Amino acid sequence: MDLMNANYAMPNVPPGSLPKQMTLPTAKQPPCTTPNNTVYINNLNEKIKIPDLKQALSKRFSECGEILDVVAHANLRMRGQAFVVFRKVEDATKAIETLQHQVLFDKPMVLQYSKGKSDAIAVLDGTIDEHKRRRLEVKEQRQAQMETKPQPQKAAARPKVPQMPEDLLPPNQILFLQRIPPETTDVMLKALFSQYPGFKEVRMVPTKQDIAFVEYENEVFASSAKEALNGYQFGSGRPLRVTFARK
Repeated sequence: MDLMNANYAMPNVPPGSLPKQMTLPTAKQPPCTTPNNTVYINNLNEKIKIPDLKQALSKRFSECGEILDVVAHANLRMRGQAFVVFRKVEDATKAIETLQHQVLFDKPMVLQYSKGKSDAIAVLDGTIDEHKRRRLEVKEQRQAQMETKPQPQKAAARPKVPQMPEDLLPPNQILFLQRIPPETTDVMLKALFSQYPGFKEVRMVPTKQDIAFVEYENEVFASSAKEALNGYQFGSGRPLRVTFARK
């Protein structure tokens, strides 16, 4: 990537002089105003590769003082963010004052002091072991809070509404056939049920050979066929069960 095309030469950009279609981002939280060696940067272009981003930040911020470290990660939580660590607090202050809202890779940077001490500063002042211990304690406390946080209760399952028995279903024009012998065809069923007036069609169920539906013109004709053929026996098989179809 050509870092000379990273808007490097653009001076501090006041809101009124931003390029067209570019507006200053709204801060997600109140800025930290306690001076710190580390500058926290957000609103960075997430499409830029981390090595290129760190190199561009180092080049831009080194104008304000000696840099100890540039921290940026590609994980989802830290995407679009970075930290620049200066040796001196006054250099971090200068960076915030002079580079605030400068455009880097087509996006205006948002700068503020970091809320915590960086590893580079902890190494410099000899407190790195204590620094890591405290950070681990904070992480463990957060994990403990997550584990003890009450989980939302699942909504109580709705009680199942008992279905009406098939023998008590209200009359309609479609009959439901059960216990059909395996050798029975739709032609055989049509011959049987078409004897009764109002017959329209037989509908077999391809995945279940022992059931079918028979439709009549109205519930009166269907009732007549049901009364006549419920219990009908094909050969030596079980009696045919005929009920009104469930709607």
